[in-house]
Amino acid sequence: MSKIMTNKAFLRLARPGHWIKNIFVFLPVIFAVKMSEPSAWLHASIAAFAFCLISSSIYIINDIHDRAKDRLHPEKKNRPIASGVISVPLAVVVAIILAVIALARPLAAWAMMPTGAPWRLSAIILAYFIMQLAYTYFLKRKMIVDVICIAMGFVLRATAGAVAIDVVISPWLFVCTFTICLFMGFCKRSNENATLGDTPSPASHRATLAGYTPELLTHLITLSASVAVIGFILYALSPSTTEHYGSEYIVYTLPLFIYGIFRFAMLSMHAKYSDPTTLLLKDWPLQATVVLWMLATISIILWGKDLSDCI
Repeated sequence: MSKIMTNKAFLRLARPGHWIKNIFVFLPVIFAVKMSEPSAWLHASIAAFAFCLISSSIYIINDIHDRAKDRLHPEKKNRPIASGVISVPLAVVVAIILAVIALARPLAAWAMMPTGAPWRLSAIILAYFIMQLAYTYFLKRKMIVDVICIAMGFVLRATAGAVAIDVVISPWLFVCTFTICLFMGFCKRSNENATLGDTPSPASHRATLAGYTPELLTHLITLSASVAVIGFILYALSPSTTEHYGSEYIVYTLPLFIYGIFRFAMLSMHAKYSDPTTLLLKDWPLQATVVLWMLATISIILWGKDLSDCI
């Protein structure tokens, strides 16, 4: 095997395409109105880098554990471990190295504002690591709990961002992040069901798929999407939000928010893309919606009060 092919295999092993999920680490920089502070972006970036390392470590561990099942999947069979390109012992070594670096105190110290405590970030990263290990070896076989674990992973990412820049962790950070990611998690299960629908036994790839019937998933997606939308409305109109940003204009981004939710559900349930990450990276209408919503939200956070005073 050539050196170039080996390097590509190691890169695929780390799943850099999934690092986009760590964008949640930067949410507190935006919603705590720290966007004009370069130090906030710097510290959040280091925290996001730590999550890239620890998440890659977990992906490798998961691929080691699921290598037999992945060989039955139409796409996952091509992963480096499942295909035999990278041996299990070598993958174990890489996973340990990545985890050690991510959990090391120096990295946590660099990620923290001078006023923060590095142990808090290390504790969050460790909690994420332990939860994901439990998910890989046990919780992924428990219906509902498996998706809750996925959503909590994103909550921990956002919490890490708040800790890194040393701002108060708002309960809305938990409510909005958790409900949106719960919805995305059920969409992922629906996508898997649709993708594996023609295989002899989808449950041979993921045990919970036998219980996640299309009817149940439709109900769970509808319910979680409704909770996410209601959570967003309550956040946008809450006294703490309107006082913090000086206006209630964030609620007017609701049409974009709802379109993004509905399109994500539609494409996932029809298995237009292999997974939610690919969907976000390749579907330009969804990308445009996310960008427009973020631009509108950032504009309102920065200048909403001035506009409200003028009106």
